[in-house]
Amino acid sequence: MRLRAIGWTAAGAAAAMAAALLVAVGPARAGPAPTATGHRWITDDQGRALVLTGLNTASSAKSRPDGLPWIKEADVRREADALGSDFVRFLIQWRSVEPTPGTYDDGYLDRVAERVRWYGAHGFRVMLDMHQDVYGPAVKGNGAPAWATEAEGLPVADRDQWELKYIEPGTVRAFDNFWGTRGASRDLRAHYTAAWAHVAGRFAHETAVVGYDLMNEPFGGSVQGPAFEAGPLAALYRRTITAIRAVDHDSWIFVEPEAVSANWGLPSALPYLADPRGEGEAARIVYAPHLYPLPTDLGGGYTAGAGRWVDRTLTSWREQTEKTARRLGAPVLIGEYGLDATLPGALEYVARVRALADSMGAGTVYWSNDPGSWAPWDRDLRPTPLLPVLDRPAPRAIAGDPIAYAWDEPLRTLAVSWRPKEGVRGDTEVYLPARFFPHGGEVTGATAGAWDPTTRILHIASGTPDTGEVSARIRPRA
Repeated sequence: MRLRAIGWTAAGAAAAMAAALLVAVGPARAGPAPTATGHRWITDDQGRALVLTGLNTASSAKSRPDGLPWIKEADVRREADALGSDFVRFLIQWRSVEPTPGTYDDGYLDRVAERVRWYGAHGFRVMLDMHQDVYGPAVKGNGAPAWATEAEGLPVADRDQWELKYIEPGTVRAFDNFWGTRGASRDLRAHYTAAWAHVAGRFAHETAVVGYDLMNEPFGGSVQGPAFEAGPLAALYRRTITAIRAVDHDSWIFVEPEAVSANWGLPSALPYLADPRGEGEAARIVYAPHLYPLPTDLGGGYTAGAGRWVDRTLTSWREQTEKTARRLGAPVLIGEYGLDATLPGALEYVARVRALADSMGAGTVYWSNDPGSWAPWDRDLRPTPLLPVLDRPAPRAIAGDPIAYAWDEPLRTLAVSWRPKEGVRGDTEVYLPARFFPHGGEVTGATAGAWDPTTRILHIASGTPDTGEVSARIRPRA
């Protein structure tokens, strides 16, 4: 949610920024990345910890009548080749899934599945995201179908800043009726949950699909903060998780906090969410907040003055995100981050977020792949200066309990350390882009395996539990 002007005066923006900083803990952390050992990880079928990196696909799906993004299969191939991405947050629309009450458009889901297979063929894992902004088209947003929009005739004015439509009377009333905080004529949450169960049943056996993002940037209407997150939002999540588990036992389920506060580094009140997979089976719930510090959310760059506020917000955001993830017992994925890359300091900001994510052991999904000033390619699909910032060396899968990983660009060194673990199979895999590793990589501290110059993936032997910690350092091959 890019809240560049959501009802803010300059004084209001400053007050909100000051409130965000009340939970900051000082300047941004420096020095070596802290250990990642101990928190949960998204894992593959070999038990390896996954470091998921990619783009959102795509904002264009919000407004198109067919609910599908702009991409063709060649665009997926270009993304894999140009960025080495291995993950995509793929936007789907409730309006397209359930165009009339209780009736599902399986033709739409077939077309989504076709695109999922494009990604799978190029080595991507796919998260399906039930996306909404400003509830749905009937209140000048996107997401919910018109039949599920009970605005009771209240107005929604057009706004130059689309985010301002969230606080229009008709939008607030539609959300209140959805969440059941007013006397809606139907249980709309039951429809939403059933729609998700239908989607999960359709994709449970699609090997490229890693999981489901239950709702983009939840908004509580007239109920906000802890009352919303611990109340209606948690109730919907529990209901939907149960429905999905009835048809899909293994996929990961991604949950987001209330966007307005968590995006800026304020605390979340999202409570623990049980995963009914079965006794003795680990939960597969992922915490997937977004990251849009208020100075950049208001349209600014990463400059000297604003940069200090952004840095303190990043510190606060990390602290609050890790606190919530511990409460949930969940891995972390940054489901959205980004800004207009033509703004001053924007490229430095993106690099800083990626380094922050590395130090947290969190996956990242940049917003978005739509050609233009926010993307790694322009409207003619030519690379922008953002592309080399996103195309950076990183582990893809770590064969053990990860300790830390970090890319040191000045030294051209990718460091990855882990403890081998019983039951984990396969190699550690790292991605080495050609701009830094034109001839592949030399490994010290571990045993190098196969190198694929097409995918630019280097395999490193995992080691055995009795050998202890493995610390691999990868530098460019001469």
